[in-house]
This record gives sequence, C-alpha cells and structure tokens, in this order.
Amino acid sequence: MPTLQFKGKTIIWNHHLSIPYHTLDEVAELSFQPDKSGGNLIVEGDNLLALKALLPQYAGKVKCIYIDPPYNTGNEHWVYNDNVNSPLIREWLGKEVAKDDLTRHDKWLCMMVPRIRLIRELLADDGLVLMSVDDHEYHRARQIVEEIFGLENLMESIVWKKSYGGGSKTKHAVNLHEYILVAAKDITAIEAFELPPNPEALRYYKLEDEKLATRGPYRLQPLATNSMDERPNLRYPIQYEGENILPEKQWQWSRERTLEAQQNNELVFKKNKQGQWSVSYKQYLRDENGQTRGTKPYSIIDSIFTQQGTSTIESLFGDGKVFAFPKPVELIKHLVAFCSRKDSIILDSFAGSGTTMHAVAELNKEDGGSRTCILVQMTEADLTAPKKNVCKDITRERVKRAIEANKYDSGFRYVRVGRAIDAESLLSGDLPTYEQFAKYVFYLCTGEHLAGSSIREKDYFVADHARSVIYLIYRQDIEELTRLALNLSVAEKISAEHPGKNLIVYAPACFLDEDFLDAKGIQFVNIPYGLFQKNGRR
Repeated sequence: MPTLQFKGKTIIWNHHLSIPYHTLDEVAELSFQPDKSGGNLIVEGDNLLALKALLPQYAGKVKCIYIDPPYNTGNEHWVYNDNVNSPLIREWLGKEVAKDDLTRHDKWLCMMVPRIRLIRELLADDGLVLMSVDDHEYHRARQIVEEIFGLENLMESIVWKKSYGGGSKTKHAVNLHEYILVAAKDITAIEAFELPPNPEALRYYKLEDEKLATRGPYRLQPLATNSMDERPNLRYPIQYEGENILPEKQWQWSRERTLEAQQNNELVFKKNKQGQWSVSYKQYLRDENGQTRGTKPYSIIDSIFTQQGTSTIESLFGDGKVFAFPKPVELIKHLVAFCSRKDSIILDSFAGSGTTMHAVAELNKEDGGSRTCILVQMTEADLTAPKKNVCKDITRERVKRAIEANKYDSGFRYVRVGRAIDAESLLSGDLPTYEQFAKYVFYLCTGEHLAGSSIREKDYFVADHARSVIYLIYRQDIEELTRLALNLSVAEKISAEHPGKNLIVYAPACFLDEDFLDAKGIQFVNIPYGLFQKNGRR
C-alpha cells in the first residue's frame, strides 16, 4: 500500500510509545452532579497526554471516537507543542502555524499521528473513529488514516453540507461542504449501520397480512436488482405456478433466503400484460423481534448547518461569539446514533465547546440510552485567548448549562491531567497515590482495566487475575519508599495465601535470591526501573 511521506514522520511515528502515563486528578468543585455522571468525564489537559492516561481504564472499550481537529487553514492560531526529542521538532515548538508556514502540513501530520495511534488503542474491536476535516487536509488525513487503520478499514467519506447559502464574496465556486472520515478498527466486526425510524417513511407501509399483529404493515420492494456486479450465485430461477422466473440481471438475495421467504408467504408475484413476471418481497415495518425498522445513513448529510451550532451556543451563553463554528448538536447526534449502541462509550478528544457531550445527553433523553461520554480539551485553545481556560470556562460551562436548560438526567466528573507516572517522577519524589499506581501496574501487567475494589493498600494486594496474583509494595511517601522491599516475611506470607498461583510483585527492592523466588513462584519487578518494560508495554 502506498504510504504518505512527510517531514518528521520517522521521528513521531512511535512517539506515542514514549509518552509517560499521567494521573487523572479529579477537581471536585468543577464536577457537576457527579452522582448522575454515569461515567461522563471532562478531561482538562493536552489531549496526547490525556489519551495515554485514559488507556489503563478504557483501552479496547470505546465504541465511537469523534474528533474535530484543527482544519489547518492557517487562520486558527494553533501551535505545535508536542515534546518530541528531536532538533527538528524543537524548532517548531511554541510557534503559531500560519498560512505562510511551508511546513504547516508536516506539523499537522506530526501532531495527528500519535493521537490517532492512541485513539486506535482505545477503540473496541467493533469501534469506529470519525474525523471532521475539510479540503485543507482531507487527502492527507485520508492517507494517514488508511496507513494506521488499514485501507480495508476506511469505511466512508461522508460529505456534510454545512451551509445553506452565502458566497457573495467568493470569486469562484461557493464551498458549502466538509468531510467526516469514518474508519473501523476491524471492519469485519462492524454490524449494519441503522438510524432510528424516519417518520416520513412510515406512510409507505400501508399493506397488511396475517402478520400485522407482530410485524406491522408492510411495503413491497423489488427482489430483482439492476446491479452490474457479476454474481452468478444470485441468478437462479424461482418456481411459481409451474413457471421458472429469472431476473433480468440478478436477485438481491441468495437462493436459500429467497426460498425461505417464499415458504413464509413473504414474496408477491405479479404478471403484466406481456406475460412477464415481477417478484417483490414484503418489507415489514417491524423485524422478527418486534423492533420498528430503522433507516440507513447516507454518505451525504444535508439540512444540518453550522449556523445551528452557533444558535445553540448563543441560546446557552447569550453570545454566539463565545466559540467559533461549534458543530451542531444534530450533526453529532446523527453520527453517534448509527455508530454506537445505547450503552456505548463515546470519546471526543478535540472537545472544543463540548457539543459531543451535549449531543449524547440529548440522544440518551430521546431513546432512553445510557451512553457514556468522555471529553478532552486543552486549557487554552489558541493564541487569541491566552488567559481563557477553554476547558473550564467554555466546554464545562456549555455542558453544565445544556444539562440545566434541557433537564437532562445527567452530570459529569471533571479531571485534570496530573503528574507523570515514570521513572523520573518517581525518583524525584513526585508520587501518585497507591490506588493510581496499583491500577497502572495492573494495566501494564495484564493489558486490562482493573474494575471493582480489590485493591488493599495495607497488605500491598492489587488483584487476582487468571493464574496470577499481583502485588505492589509501595507507599506515597518518598522516605518510607526507600525502606520498602520484597523481603522474606512478605514473600512467605503471600506465598502461603496463594498456593499454586503465579505471584507478580512490584517493589523498589528485593532482599531474596532468584532460587528462593523461583521456588515460591514469585516474579519480582523492580520499580521504577523495571516497571516500564514490563510485558513490552509503555
């Protein structure tokens, strides 16, 4: 597969691996109705650090990730600030990416690649990522998504008609659209897309038969198709009233499915004046489970416009200029509706004004869902608002006001990206809490999120996992930490408590020899030095 080359690619391609994990520290006074949060989270901080910090809890669990990164128009005042250990990248740091910057496309790609790679790790096997982009970076965004997710997993480029007029100052064509790239982590795991029933379509279901009570009324749809694809297995005769009926090209269904439908009285045969047969199938309003039939999403989204997003912000803040060009709630609702289930986790790591959490709350209210939403937003959005905490003053405030104005049964916890959990931080005495560190080592050891409350700090117990038991000898006190070690009494105690188990013990030091550890079935992992290579994870 052809790959996209750009300045800095070899430097940043695996940069996400070198990013240390950070704590996520709750700011209780900024949380809102946390008892109703249902897992909703607003994360303040750099989204690269935040995405890495979310991995221990959410890796492989997020169903839908929507991102609306800078479009790189040259007028957005965004700054490249990833701390990459490279002279080339260091030259870029802290400088606004303007229209006359000859490396602005390289910088955009260097910013996006590590984030997209972490996004892929967060996605569930049947997860989807949706990226809003316009013509400034569309073709580069498409290529990099293909390279990271695989060509076969790029599912669609949705065209969104974002505006309904204007262009009086445009010299050439009036640009009215943007794109939304849709990619799957694994397309083979993706179920059929379906939107809620369209009220306009209900008027077509007028016919009735003996299945009215369970399946509702039906409409007729042609079984034959005009597809030009060569599918010999879809060209076969259907026997009816002693005749063999063949399609002009081919049928939509396999022979087995058609025979079953015929036996269930779900096919309708009609002969015209020329003696030619047509075959239709009954499309019922409800499926076999009694669920009303939904509709398929189209690759073009019309009748939802940017102006609606601005109107929503204005209604909540009394000023439409609070945030430039926020996405409309209806747009994100539409995307989330067909890309997730009612109990899915939704993530937006370029949260902006917070439209995604607003949309998820509205969708939950409409269909009784329990979707969880996670937003990530930096403190400062750009150089035009150096003193404004965008996450606190706009993202959080917008979601809070939306909940209050629309009486959503919802809330959120507000957290900030905190200290790094790495060797340098540990050695300097900047220590995480026991629970934070325990969840982190569990993820490093198993690749899974530690659910429940198994952690017992008093006796260093973290969790029992499959055939292994994990211990962490640690305290959030640098002086006490210098005296802690895996010693004989600790080893004898944990060995007696878990006979026949593989014991994995994280500790600052070990006073026992390897033969003794082997005999007791104990694997010692030194912190901080041995921690970050455990199981090849970072």
